Amino acid sequence: MIDHVNPSQLNDWQPGQITVLDVREPAELAVASVKPDGFTLLAIPMGEIPARLAELDPEQPIACLCHHGARSMRVAQFLVQQGFAQVANISGGIDAWSLQRDPTVPRY
Repeated sequence: MIDHVNPSQLNDWQPGQITVLDVREPAELAVASVKPDGFTLLAIPMGEIPARLAELDPEQPIACLCHHGARSMRVAQFLVQQGFAQVANISGGIDAWSLQRDPTVPRY
């Protein structure tokens, strides 16, 4: 099952260290990116996830992030199919992140 977590509630989603997996493209990261604050940040574009799966720890909670939440939901579903147990989709993506958690993150 995939949890849905609002950016403002990310730190309450799972106890311990969370990895935020940003699946946006490099050009998007150049426009707006989150700052790790109480979590680990890892950026892997959606299309590279299958080839780079070994970079992710299946025992660690992973919250997927994209622009609005569609791509990150697909990645979250893929991770669950690969045996990852603690997976969430960050609802509303980086756009919601800017509105709910860090207004210094540009909206695009």
